[in-house]
Amino acid sequence: MARLSVRAAGGVVWRSGPGGVEILLVHRPRYDDWSLPKGKLDGGETDEECALREVKEETGLVTSLGPELPSTRYVDRKGRDKRVRYWAMTPVDGSFTPHDEVDEIRWVSLADAAIHLSYAHDADVLQALTAVLGPGADEGDR
Repeated sequence: MARLSVRAAGGVVWRSGPGGVEILLVHRPRYDDWSLPKGKLDGGETDEECALREVKEETGLVTSLGPELPSTRYVDRKGRDKRVRYWAMTPVDGSFTPHDEVDEIRWVSLADAAIHLSYAHDADVLQALTAVLGPGADEGDR
């Protein structure tokens, strides 16, 4: 794979819902895709700071940073090698208002989240969250 040229960070925002663990997905109209909230690092910013900022910018939610999850690495639409570091996050405050970058958010069950995501590499991150949360996390036992 080419030399890493894009660094990004984001979060797998989760909450306990009536049917178990729910995951927050974002819809980006520019790409017409469903993904996990993420974005590129600003100069001088740590990966953790970027992850928290990007989740807030995309979803309107202030979140608490939890355990780090596996990174994804892929070639982006511009042909650049891109690595995205992810953390488990829980919402603390805030609310979503649609904007140019993200026009819709959706809370989906952990068990069903992978089928809603547009990119297969995001499913690996969800699998890691399931392991972090423990047995039964994707079955509504929380």
